[in-house]
Amino acid sequence: MRKKNFKMGEGKYYFNVRNGQQSITIMREVKKQAEDAFLNYKQTGKDCEWLGCWNGKSFDETSAPVSSAA
Repeated sequence: MRKKNFKMGEGKYYFNVRNGQQSITIMREVKKQAEDAFLNYKQTGKDCEWLGCWNGKSFDETSAPVSSAA
């Protein structure tokens, strides 16, 4: 696995989108925006992995968001 060439910011939300052998890490500062983007990728059929909120050492809030279809 390749090393990421950026530092993760504390209190920011991250998820990965896989495209073949590549994995793209996407960051959002606000939880609602991160959840909406994650669910949008899932809805379009992308292979996504929710990482959660980075606290400086590990990820918190690692449970993936669930769509609230009404």
